[in-house]
Amino acid sequence: MRYELMLPHQIRKAIEENWPVVLPLGVLEYHGEHMAVGMDTLAVIKTVELIEKERDLVILPPFYYGAASYAVAAPEGSGSVQVGGPVLSPFAEELFYGLLRIGFHNIHAIIHHQTENFVAGMPTDLAFKTAGRQAIFRFLEKERGEGWWGSNSMADYYAGHAQGENVFNWVQVHPLMPAAMNGKYPFDHAGKGETSLMLALCPEAVDEKRLADNTGWYT
Repeated sequence: MRYELMLPHQIRKAIEENWPVVLPLGVLEYHGEHMAVGMDTLAVIKTVELIEKERDLVILPPFYYGAASYAVAAPEGSGSVQVGGPVLSPFAEELFYGLLRIGFHNIHAIIHHQTENFVAGMPTDLAFKTAGRQAIFRFLEKERGEGWWGSNSMADYYAGHAQGENVFNWVQVHPLMPAAMNGKYPFDHAGKGETSLMLALCPEAVDEKRLADNTGWYT
């Protein structure tokens, strides 16, 4: 269910039933002459829409303005939009904190951009990971006061943690393709892998007639 279309009673139901709240996260970046600049974000949006057909989800409006960088191409005439991690993190913290205040405790940002390095982290996912932690600390201190973790009410923290009960799971960031996909799917930039992904999920984002216009090694 798209969050911007939800009525308050639907939001309350999603909170009560602990629906996953999903933020499609990505960038606007040059992906060759044949593919849309929103490819990384569109891949997440279209995948989440497919998942929503099988289970209850809250789908937040997508965030396109991540750290694309100019590593692939200069922005002039190519369309890449670069917003640095130091700027993203404060915004993301406010966003996650606001969602926690509403009552959501099952928040997931999903990203495809640069996730071949997800374990080490890249600017966009690192900014949102850090922001998620900061938002949780801030929210818990507001709700429970300073010293909340050291209070006797948290005496079962480690036992609960071992069972997957962890307040720091309230906000998580995930790659669109998990590590288990490594070697099973061609990971590239605007090459056969991503082009195939777009043709399957969002064919209007690909113009195969423009393939011959590409000059980069990665396409």
